[in-house]
Amino acid sequence: MIEAVIWDFGGVLTSSPFEAFARYERERGLPGNFIRGINATNPDTNAWALFERSEVTLEQFDELFAQEALAKGHEVRGRDVVELLAGDIRPAVVNALKACKARVKVGCITNNVPAGKGAGMARSEEKAAQVAAVMSLFDHVIESSKLGIRKPNPRIYELACETLSVSPANCVYLDDLGINLKPAKMLGMTTIKVVEPEQALAELEAAVGFPVG
Repeated sequence: MIEAVIWDFGGVLTSSPFEAFARYERERGLPGNFIRGINATNPDTNAWALFERSEVTLEQFDELFAQEALAKGHEVRGRDVVELLAGDIRPAVVNALKACKARVKVGCITNNVPAGKGAGMARSEEKAAQVAAVMSLFDHVIESSKLGIRKPNPRIYELACETLSVSPANCVYLDDLGINLKPAKMLGMTTIKVVEPEQALAELEAAVGFPVG
């Protein structure tokens, strides 16, 4: 029996930052997936990992990321990447979150960085207010930049379950990255990889056994 639904934020409740990365790369003539490739190299110790754990400042990240990009043959500043992070709210997914909240516990686990406004790293007051309204729906929110632990560290999923007082076996977890779903699945959670909102919500409805549309 599902007692909690736990959500990733970027790429699930908002449009994916990967879409913004791809647009940036096209506009500047960079190879496809160049930014994601940098973030996937040395994924536990690179600039991105350090920033998501708040082990470096924005200024340090800006320089470290630039060095990593240059090592791969192109110039990209870390600040440019940070500007691309805040996606647009997906109303249908937020409605599903509200439907879940009416019946079960709801939590959020987000890998974010100490930049922008609020948990969603918004770049404007308007977007920050939209994100804050969504965040207020959760029973508990875990942010990597505040905790100092980031997905896919299994401990972050355990902490979410402990805080919500639920067993992993009674949870659904949604994320847009397979690498972040694997530890949740190993703990016993029902996992959903968010490729498109419609697909994810159909899978969610099947998992929880009640309408989320």
